[in-house]
Amino acid sequence: MERIFNFSAGPAVLPWEVLVEAQEELLDWHDCGMSVMEMSHRGKEFMGIRDAAENDLRKLLNVPDNYKVLFLQGGATLQFAQIPMNLLAGRSADYVVTGSWSEKAFQEAQRVGKARLACSTRDGNYSRFPRREELQLDPDAAYLHVCTNETIHGVEVHDYAALPDDVPLVVDMSSHILSRPVDVSKFGLIYAGAQKNIGPAGVTIVIVRDDLLGYAPGNIPSLLDYSVQAEHDSMLNTPPTFAIYMAGLVFKWLLAKGGLAAMEKHNTAKAAVLYRAIDESGGFYRNPVALENRSRMNVPFTLAKPELDESFLQESKNAGLLQLKGHKSVGGMRASIYNAMPIEGVQALADFMALFAKRNG
Repeated sequence: MERIFNFSAGPAVLPWEVLVEAQEELLDWHDCGMSVMEMSHRGKEFMGIRDAAENDLRKLLNVPDNYKVLFLQGGATLQFAQIPMNLLAGRSADYVVTGSWSEKAFQEAQRVGKARLACSTRDGNYSRFPRREELQLDPDAAYLHVCTNETIHGVEVHDYAALPDDVPLVVDMSSHILSRPVDVSKFGLIYAGAQKNIGPAGVTIVIVRDDLLGYAPGNIPSLLDYSVQAEHDSMLNTPPTFAIYMAGLVFKWLLAKGGLAAMEKHNTAKAAVLYRAIDESGGFYRNPVALENRSRMNVPFTLAKPELDESFLQESKNAGLLQLKGHKSVGGMRASIYNAMPIEGVQALADFMALFAKRNG
C-alpha cells in the first residue's frame, strides 16, 4: 500500500507506527479476547489503558500534581461554553481575539455570561499576535482566554512570557499541543481537541488547576461540571474509549521519540523547509503572518496568481500531496505539518512548489 502525504488541518495525519500497532491490536487487545472498542469502560483492562494515557501525558508535559487531567467529549468547541460555565462565577472574563477560533470562543462565552474583548487583531486580518501593551485587561477578570495557535490563520504564540501572569490564563492549544515543551504551571487551564497532535477525533483534553474547580453554578448539567468530571475520573458517562486508547498510543510514541524537546527540533526543521520554499519563491507564494508569529503547525499561503489555485491543488494531489486547500473563510492554501508529518513529506511539498512556480511563474 502506498501512503500519501496528508496535510489536513484535522482530523490529521497519525503516526504510522501508531496505526500499525492499533491495527495489530484491533481484534484482540493484549490477548484479552476482545477489541478495545468492546471493553467495559469500568473494567480493569480499559482502566489500565486510561490511567497509562494520563500518566504518559503528565510525563510529556510535566503536569504538576495540583492539576487535574480530564478526558472529555464535545471537542474544543464545547469548551468555548464549558469554560465560562465553570470559571466565571458571576464575574467577567477577558478574551484576546486573534483568529477564527478565538473569535468563536469569545462569541460563545457571551452566550453564557459576561465576556469582554481585551484585544482583537481583526483589522489586520488576523496576521499577528498583539503585544502585551495592547491588551486592555480588566484587573478583576475571572480569567484571560487566548488561542495560542490559530489553525486557520496560522498565528502562533512562541513566547509565553509575553502573556500576563497575574490572572488565570485559559488557553486553547488544540492545534499545537505536544509540539514543543510548555510550562503548564503558567496556565490555569489548557484545552485541546485531539484531532491534530493527540489522536483521532472524539476526545478533548482539559488540564485544569485545582484552585479553579468548584465554581460552577448548581444549575449546569453535571456532565459539564469539571469538579464532577474530576471526581469521577472523566467517567461520569461512557468516555470515548477508543479515542483515549489511540491518544495513549500517541503519547507512548512521543516518549519513544525523545519527548517534546525532540519533537520541537523536528517541527522547527520542518517549518523552516516550508517557509523557505515560500520566502524564496520570488513572490510566487506568500505567507501573510508576521515573522515572529508564524505557526510551525499550520502554514497558510497564497499564490500570486489566484487563477492557478485549482491547478495547484490538482497537480499536488496527483503528486500525492493532499488536503492543501485553505479554509473557506480565507482561501488560498494551507499545509498543516503536525508532529506525525515526516520531514520527507514537507520536503516533497517544497520541491513540488518550486517546480510548480517554475512552470507557471
